[in-house]
Amino acid sequence: MLRNIIVVTVGILLFIVLCVRGTAQPRIQEQTSNFKGPVGLQLYSLRKEFSQDVTNALAEAQGFGIRDVELSGNYGLAPETFKQLLEAHKLNAIAGQFPYERFRDDPDGVASEANKLGLRYACCAWIPHIGDFNEKDCRLAIQTFNTAGAVLAKHGVQICYHTHGFEFQPYGSGTLFDLLVSETNPKAVLLEMDVMWVYFAGQDPVKLINKYGGRWRLMHLKDLKKGVTVGALTGQTDVANDVVLGTGQIDWPPLLLAAKQAGIELYYIEDESPSAATQIPQSIKYLEKLKL
Repeated sequence: MLRNIIVVTVGILLFIVLCVRGTAQPRIQEQTSNFKGPVGLQLYSLRKEFSQDVTNALAEAQGFGIRDVELSGNYGLAPETFKQLLEAHKLNAIAGQFPYERFRDDPDGVASEANKLGLRYACCAWIPHIGDFNEKDCRLAIQTFNTAGAVLAKHGVQICYHTHGFEFQPYGSGTLFDLLVSETNPKAVLLEMDVMWVYFAGQDPVKLINKYGGRWRLMHLKDLKKGVTVGALTGQTDVANDVVLGTGQIDWPPLLLAAKQAGIELYYIEDESPSAATQIPQSIKYLEKLKL
């Protein structure tokens, strides 16, 4: 009899423990950590404003409360002059975009300009190709980036390849992007993820971050309008499809948590839409309240 009572009592206790664990589980998964960035701005977002008045455009960028910016050219100004304007507006640039042809034809010139601007990263956002991006295009880019990467490294600058979607053409058991990453020098050629272009190409940004970990150094934060079909490998969509962060198709909390764990150094909002000037402050507010 006593034995039966003990068995029943133990069973009841185990049931209670399991119930407590079941109710406690959601608390473990609660979002408690704020996203802390640091968040900057890709100045290409204000390309219309820069075409009208460089100084006013820099003042507008400063007015967003952002300190870090990624450059997209010098707007006809000498690098030293443009750097002085950035400093006058309390804007700090450690990364800038350069055309692929300059990496291919004049890596020393890229290194020199990057140094004059105070950049640590020289980024490339487009590899020229006709029709679908193919293995030949990819291997030429690998050679270009490895050669230029060695030159720039001597000057303390690293190349960051910026994903644009077209490089996810199938190749072997993976994609041409996998080929590009696997055959470029990991010490000299790093990666910049444009989240929207990765997603637009039908890829999973979180899986891609986890796959290449520390190769990722910079990130473009850009959201895709709900309802837009994904899976195209063109690297092109209507700029009006860029929407305020958190209002589009991207699931930001798990993505930014993965980015944080991978060691992303800087996050740049890039908004190519005609409404960028009004959308950027809304995206900043979203990130300020975001919990991971």
